[in-house]
Amino acid sequence: MTDAQLDAIIDAMLPALGLHAQPAWRDAIRMNLAVTYRLGAAVMAFPLLDEAEPAPVFQA
Repeated sequence: MTDAQLDAIIDAMLPALGLHAQPAWRDAIRMNLAVTYRLGAAVMAFPLLDEAEPAPVFQA
């Protein structure tokens, strides 16, 4: 994603989440968001068979 696209996401999400970010934090927020998108793309690119089932959840 481009910096402009990431900035648009930041501009939309901060008010939606009721958050305020100082201008000095913007580069760090953009970098974290870019890494998150890259990690998500790596997860989504992993092929799964149609027969794949989620792991069971064990509760005590």
